[in-house]
Amino acid sequence: MFLGEYQHTIDTKGRLIIPARLREGLGDRFIMTKGLDSCLFAYPPDEWSNIERKMRSLPSTRADTRAFVRFFFAGASECEFDKQGRILIPSNLRDYAGLEKDVMVLGVSSRVEIWSVERWKQYCSESASSVEEIAEKIVDFDIGI
Repeated sequence: MFLGEYQHTIDTKGRLIIPARLREGLGDRFIMTKGLDSCLFAYPPDEWSNIERKMRSLPSTRADTRAFVRFFFAGASECEFDKQGRILIPSNLRDYAGLEKDVMVLGVSSRVEIWSVERWKQYCSESASSVEEIAEKIVDFDIGI
């Protein structure tokens, strides 16, 4: 399980240090892709396989399904750590998430998310007022918050 919020910077070559706690869970190689809310999602191989299997079972006759599968898989890239614990984030993914210098690296249960600091602050500001409302809506899922 991934937890925590870490602020880091991307160097001029597009490399980012992933915190050791999150690195351990991702493994030597992992998959990074376009996430929702204009951030990036990073998955360890076993979690990526689970997602891939579930998406493969979706009906390809539906246009919305095809669009989401294309969005999720076409931008995906296999990443690996260098000796300093850095990853090279492909330029297409940096552009999508608006990553330039300051970033937030988040542990979010089964995945790691990478956000530009600006977009993360904006997201937090916009969603802060609705968190309690959302919690009331998901109470039916019996997660015991």
